[in-house]
Amino acid sequence: MNEFEDNESFRDRVSTIAEDGKRLWVYPKRPAGKLYNYRHVVAYLLLLFFFITPFIEVNGDPIILLNFLERRFIIFGVVFFPQDFHLFVLSMITFIVFVVLFTVIFGRIFCGWICPQTIFMEFIFRQIEYLIEGNNSRQRKLDEKAMDFDKLWRKSLKHLIFFLISLVTVYFFLAYIFGMDKVRELVAEGPAAHLAGFIGMLVLAGVHYLVFAKLREQVCIIICPYGRLQGVLLDRNSINVSYDYKRGEPRAKYNPLENRDKAEKGDCIDCNSCVQVCPTGIDIRHGTQLECINCTACIDACDKIMERVHKPKGLIKYASERSIAEGTKLKFNVRILFYSVVLSGLLILIGYLFSIRTDIESTILRMPGSMYQEYDSLHYSNIYTIQLINKTRKDLPVELSIDESEGEIKMMGGPLVVNKGDVGKATFLLVVEKGKLKSSSTEIEFKVKSEGREMDKIKATFVGPNELDNK
Repeated sequence: MNEFEDNESFRDRVSTIAEDGKRLWVYPKRPAGKLYNYRHVVAYLLLLFFFITPFIEVNGDPIILLNFLERRFIIFGVVFFPQDFHLFVLSMITFIVFVVLFTVIFGRIFCGWICPQTIFMEFIFRQIEYLIEGNNSRQRKLDEKAMDFDKLWRKSLKHLIFFLISLVTVYFFLAYIFGMDKVRELVAEGPAAHLAGFIGMLVLAGVHYLVFAKLREQVCIIICPYGRLQGVLLDRNSINVSYDYKRGEPRAKYNPLENRDKAEKGDCIDCNSCVQVCPTGIDIRHGTQLECINCTACIDACDKIMERVHKPKGLIKYASERSIAEGTKLKFNVRILFYSVVLSGLLILIGYLFSIRTDIESTILRMPGSMYQEYDSLHYSNIYTIQLINKTRKDLPVELSIDESEGEIKMMGGPLVVNKGDVGKATFLLVVEKGKLKSSSTEIEFKVKSEGREMDKIKATFVGPNELDNK
């Protein structure tokens, strides 16, 4: 019986909690290797996208705007209004189904490679910590020793930089909500002109600083709901960062003079390199665990050791539990098929709804409280209001028409022009010949046109005298 089988105390608590309930601070060794280099590329591309996107504009508006307060949304140049809320909800549902399906197949790879928490922690804050305080062993010694000048200036400088980075990050985050121009204006005019805005900015920066200076991996383990869904979403066919226990056990310390094959020992030399680099402090050899974010740091560390002891790489690798236990490949099971069908259906539905989405959304209503008017001896009239939402990124001149046989439209005021991304309103009269009315309520179809192109069709009711119903 090996140590893994004999001692399962790791199951009693998460890796960062000691037996007395106190938090164990994690001091991960800086990773190095091929996968870590790939993660660097992905992380810095995403960070570049985050910090550059607020400066990109399309027709004078930001390419991405998520203004929940004013209910203004622009996603890659496409404007969304409250009337498009169903598209937003369906898109979010589709994204969730995609994440679920992706997790069922590939595990928690999103957390290790794309999640903002991991990217900011590992590729910004952790790098600054390595630069100022040194490697993981030096950080541990620095925390354990009494306060002196060396510790004071290192800790002060680190936390000052952490807070400044948080301020900059919140600055760009707010640019996604209010737009870069408004955020610049807030900063330029100072706290006196925007006290509430500055207080809110400082509070958000404080929360951001707290997450990366103190909470760290606790966000992934305790706060983030996605991590806790693993127990529901993962099965034996899910691909995760996994330890090949068939090959690695029984583990034993490396002895270059010993023939491990004859000694019937596994390839794992129990060097603990995989544990030392783990940002959540787990031992991947214990199997799939809640804390694992699939960051692949342990894969790089183990591969490097395998090279040194002249053993094949891949003792820790991307694999499913079934593939390790049975030597089989990923199977396309019923659950994966179900999620795939649901995801495909949602994508088709969203594609259809986007295809029928009009550039202008219009509403025509009779003026509240108004009835028909006798326009002259030959005509009746109704007064209407029209509301138009311009979903495009340019100003649109709008014309309203109906079939000539049904009546005549007389607009009140000048030509109707709806500014880009704005709501326009106008009032007009519809004049109909008395002889053409057959009842007190007649349905009329209006056509909304812009620059000769039909944009929308709306039906409204024309009201006439009740006497028409008795004819």
